[in-house]
Amino acid sequence: MPVIVNGVELSDADLERELPLHAQASNPMRHAITALVLRRVLLDEARRKGLDAEDEEGAIGALLGREAPAPQADEPACRRFYQMHPQRFMVGELIEADHILFQVTPGVNLDMLRAHANVVLAELLADPSRFAEVAREQSNCPSAAVGGSLGQLGRGDTVPEFERAVFALPSGGLLPQLLQTRHGLHIVRVTRRIEGRLLPYEQVAQQIAMALSSVSRDTAWRQYTKLLVGRADIQGIDLDDGEPERVFGGSAA
Repeated sequence: MPVIVNGVELSDADLERELPLHAQASNPMRHAITALVLRRVLLDEARRKGLDAEDEEGAIGALLGREAPAPQADEPACRRFYQMHPQRFMVGELIEADHILFQVTPGVNLDMLRAHANVVLAELLADPSRFAEVAREQSNCPSAAVGGSLGQLGRGDTVPEFERAVFALPSGGLLPQLLQTRHGLHIVRVTRRIEGRLLPYEQVAQQIAMALSSVSRDTAWRQYTKLLVGRADIQGIDLDDGEPERVFGGSAA
């Protein structure tokens, strides 16, 4: 079924050019079509308001700049962010960690796997000295060959859900519950910590201001685009509430 926006059908040529830009998305085709729809909606509005530019990007930029302005992050907002998220501005912080991975694979019975992993965890909580031995026997990670050792890790070296858990553990700490990540179920412990140092606010203030202003801008753009989508005549695709967020996403510092 063709996708038509305000009476204009999206062409196959446009889709072919757009699709590679969304190759990493969960549904590249839908993301590409959504991006083209939003672009058409924005261009139509720019032309309606007489915002002509030498190119389409210029027209869209002029429209968003005029109709969806966002305030720049001020000093108090930047300092609050710095004070609320000190871990983001630590340098030199390292840990040495071990884990036992119970990998979740297609067809695996997750309840049975979790039950087994909990039995293993209970045994290690009773006798942590067996960690390396059990890792060699049970772990589905290549690190099993070295007793589950992941070596030295800094922030950003692992997936976020794993990082949050292990960096919260003290040296010698064994997490008392299973940790679930996109890779499976983990039993984790930290064998050593090297404490980092907090960068002074003055050194990161500009970075924080730029990040917060970017989030503010993206939020304003998403809200304005949603408004335009609601007014537009769009056929051939249903844009749910989450679509503009996925196309115009942003994150702070």
